[in-house]
Amino acid sequence: MEVTERDFFADRLSEDEVRALAAASSATAMFSAKSPTVKKLGLDPAALSDDEKVQLMAGEPRLIRRPIVVIDGVTHPGATVKSLASVLGG
Repeated sequence: MEVTERDFFADRLSEDEVRALAAASSATAMFSAKSPTVKKLGLDPAALSDDEKVQLMAGEPRLIRRPIVVIDGVTHPGATVKSLASVLGG
């Protein structure tokens, strides 16, 4: 199994990369609605379109649920050991 790690605070995701990840999951699933940054920016996640969420995540990586794991083309935002074990059949 190939593993690639990326610190997207140091090497930010482009808007196109965020869109591609969101297309394999959803912008809502990737958006960290509980991030303190949401409150700091005065955002209402329920009122944001997917396009707005993608733009915001590309501009502010703290709004992306971490970690993001992609397995067989499916994006798993906010992946946990338990959820990954389930996906990997373990």
